[in-house]
Amino acid sequence: MRPLIILHGSWHQPAHFDDVAGRLRREGVEVTVPDVGARPIAEVTRTVQEIVDSAAEPPVVLGHSYGGVIASGLQGVSHLILLAAIVSEPGETARYWIDRVMEETGREPESLPLIFDDEGMTHLDRTAVREALYADCSDAVAERATALLRPEPVSIFTESPIGASWKDTPNTYVVCSEDRALAPEMVAHFAARCEMTVTWRASHSPFLSRPVELTTLIREQL
Repeated sequence: MRPLIILHGSWHQPAHFDDVAGRLRREGVEVTVPDVGARPIAEVTRTVQEIVDSAAEPPVVLGHSYGGVIASGLQGVSHLILLAAIVSEPGETARYWIDRVMEETGREPESLPLIFDDEGMTHLDRTAVREALYADCSDAVAERATALLRPEPVSIFTESPIGASWKDTPNTYVVCSEDRALAPEMVAHFAARCEMTVTWRASHSPFLSRPVELTTLIREQL
């Protein structure tokens, strides 16, 4: 089986993927879940590219949410799994997508419950994050996931990927129909850019609410 690299989304960390990673490791899959938080996109993409380059064979890469931005800058990957992910080109920032949705719908898309501090960091409002990210998770799972959240620099809204590898790398996009973190209009654009699309009735975090299904989907590409 091919190795797997999992790229977590903003405000999250590798521990959020413990369940899925553990299931695959028990099946003999080499799984790497690097910490890709709180660093410039170009820097973290270089770090992940080194992991890709050192793999014994081209790995499968799963990018969740903002992890899709990192995945878009990688080369030498066998398959991209873009899980409720942002699929952008260089120059397409979060502001770009907000403006595009406003042009198409005449309204600003709903956003995550954010708190901005005086040090240029963003925090998710923990009183509202359950509905936004973990609506279909059990109470215990949602509580642990919420406790693991951490701040991210405001620069995540102004950065874009260093490449667009989804244009020439086999890929699968997972649409989560109950997603409250990404506007449906954005998701429609992201999915349309990908070769294959599957739709799950899930919130933004199926790695927590549907680990068996996600493990199966990943295994099919290894």
